[in-house]
Amino acid sequence: EGFKVRLSIKTALGDKAYEWNRNQRFLFQAAIAFAMSHHLDLEFNVSNVLVCDETPRVSFWFVVTSPGDPSRLVGKESVELAVRESRDRINNVLLLNDATLEFVGVLPTLVAPVKPATPPWLIVFGVVIGIVGAGIVFLLVSTVVQKKRKEKEVAEEEEDDEEAQMKRTARNEGIYNTSFSEDDRNTQM
Repeated sequence: EGFKVRLSIKTALGDKAYEWNRNQRFLFQAAIAFAMSHHLDLEFNVSNVLVCDETPRVSFWFVVTSPGDPSRLVGKESVELAVRESRDRINNVLLLNDATLEFVGVLPTLVAPVKPATPPWLIVFGVVIGIVGAGIVFLLVSTVVQKKRKEKEVAEEEEDDEEAQMKRTARNEGIYNTSFSEDDRNTQM
């Protein structure tokens, strides 16, 4: 009816590891007594959790006795269920986790799946809308920039045409007068 427990305190806490002593054992017994009281709705004490066969590498066996009759052991299934229900609290009391506090024969409890605050479809929708919005802004900006470039090129071409006409006239030893040109750039009166 007993369970073997293995502790890896140095693995879990590194330089801040504490030494396993009778005070730590008492804390473990209190955590198990709490788990049993919580599970069975009976008053369990630290004296109901018996620890035996401790080794220097911190492994031991424990059994739980009935609070009404200390000569009777509590069933293995009840202890296992109590440990599984309160596993997180037992781990936190000893500053350990499922990998560093091992109850041999008791499967580690699975953590409930995390439900995100924002639904995944909303995140995908936001990303898609963001990309579409960025594409629209890019198209608008590139259109405006291309339009300005074209206007600039047209203005430069007109300037080049006037200069070329003035040079041709100067070669013929005349002066080009723009007021008599046939261009309709200026408004007519």
